[in-house]
Amino acid sequence: MEIKNLITFIQVAELNSFTKAAKALDYSQSTVSFQIKQLETELNCLLFERIKSTLILTDKGRELLQYALKVSSLTEEFKQNIGDEQEIKGDVHIVTTDSVCEAMMLDNYEDFYAHYPKIRLKFSTAATEDMFRILSQNEADVMLTLDKYVYHRDYIIVKEKRMPTHFVTSSSSPLAEKQALSIYDIMTMPIILTERGMGYRKVMDEQLEKINIVLQPVLEISRTDIILKILETSQAVSFLPDFVTRKKVQEGKLVYLPVEDVEVEIWQQLVYHRKKWISRALDVFLQYVASHEFSR
Repeated sequence: MEIKNLITFIQVAELNSFTKAAKALDYSQSTVSFQIKQLETELNCLLFERIKSTLILTDKGRELLQYALKVSSLTEEFKQNIGDEQEIKGDVHIVTTDSVCEAMMLDNYEDFYAHYPKIRLKFSTAATEDMFRILSQNEADVMLTLDKYVYHRDYIIVKEKRMPTHFVTSSSSPLAEKQALSIYDIMTMPIILTERGMGYRKVMDEQLEKINIVLQPVLEISRTDIILKILETSQAVSFLPDFVTRKKVQEGKLVYLPVEDVEVEIWQQLVYHRKKWISRALDVFLQYVASHEFSR
């Protein structure tokens, strides 16, 4: 049984598609089909069945997947152990929110690259629920959330920290001098928010729904850098984590608003799946993030 066939089998099983697996592996679809057929012939069993347009693992296929993942992990571990001990290299795929991704790339990537030039980082963004699905399917190595506190016994939390968040506006806004505000004061101003259903925006919406309030933003956009630019030159209000807004507040361009009737608790958590094999590259990345603050 060839390892390359097992790797192809894992890709097909995780992506539920011969076509997607071929693209991910840079193979032709016929090559992928041939390799899966080789496995089925060797094992004398059917690994996949098609139900309409859906590809589903058989019972034997699910059993093989567990063994194939172990073989893949052991193979990668062996390659690294016989490599140059002084050189740490490899790929790390991180799934996170847009704002955390921006902070990591703007503030920390240059330093990380200077220390570990052979580690290749890949960032993807998703909602927290999707992050867990992505990790469970081994489509990413680690996730960095900015959401309500989450816990699941199948996942390891490497780092967690409560992250302060505020409603924020321009220092020239009529709300800027107020000593105390209500959410109803916020609703009198144009509101700009990140995308609905994503991270801290979702947590805020859930808190407001408890008191029967739904904010109606004039603009929804995932790019926090664009939100900051708009806030500086308008009377608009937004809700953002402090690490995004701190620099502008310190410069006197933006101010935090003392909204007294809404309290939103946001957590940053660095998480990976309990069954995930930790490569040297991933271990270094986890240690780096655990020891650094991602703030501007």
